Amino acid sequence: MTKILPFCSVPSLSERDEERLLIKITDDGSTTLYLPDLDEHYHSIHGAIQESMHVFIEAGLKHCKSNGLKIMEIGFGTGLNTLLTILNSDSKQIVYHAIEKYPLKNNIIKSINYPTLISSEASKKYFKKIHDATWNKEVEITPTFKLKKIETDLQIHNFESGYDLIYFDAFAPDKQPELWKEEIFQKLFNSMNPNSILTTYSSKGSVRRAMKSCGFYVEKIPGAGGKREMVRAVKTNV
Repeated sequence: MTKILPFCSVPSLSERDEERLLIKITDDGSTTLYLPDLDEHYHSIHGAIQESMHVFIEAGLKHCKSNGLKIMEIGFGTGLNTLLTILNSDSKQIVYHAIEKYPLKNNIIKSINYPTLISSEASKKYFKKIHDATWNKEVEITPTFKLKKIETDLQIHNFESGYDLIYFDAFAPDKQPELWKEEIFQKLFNSMNPNSILTTYSSKGSVRRAMKSCGFYVEKIPGAGGKREMVRAVKTNV
């Protein structure tokens, strides 16, 4: 059962001044955040690290064979996907962009336990560098990994081209339906290279239909703990 830790105020969520985040411990021992006004978690309560590894690393990163990758993450959040990508990059040269409309404050970041659970000096060092990185500027985290955190709204962002992999980690379709519409996926499709991949935890029918209408080849694959299915979409070279 998910454990709940004390409330923490999050003044960085400028349009949600009345809201507070709960810090929770998920089933694999890793922390996530809960947004009461949306009734939504940042990660699966069945395991934050486990879900991110399954959906984005195993189903996404490890299917990219190129030695050089350009990655876009939709929903930077706690930085978990970014950290796991660095730790599983196998010395690939990676340029990593991440969009976040509401960056978290340091008091919240300090309560996140991923580096302790992953239990390596590298994870602690990288996690700190990820969150210390200046927003809206490309920063070198390692000699092979460059990060640009972009503080913006997904709906108005003008994407660069040339992405090989997209992690779509927005809040759920029934919580923020405006982020799962065809026009959003069309922008992503247009920004991607041929044969590039998009992964997401949601396999909702309306999401799959929106992706297919943009030209993606969409497949349902086994989901992370607690979810039967997820989606991997490919921009085929057609």
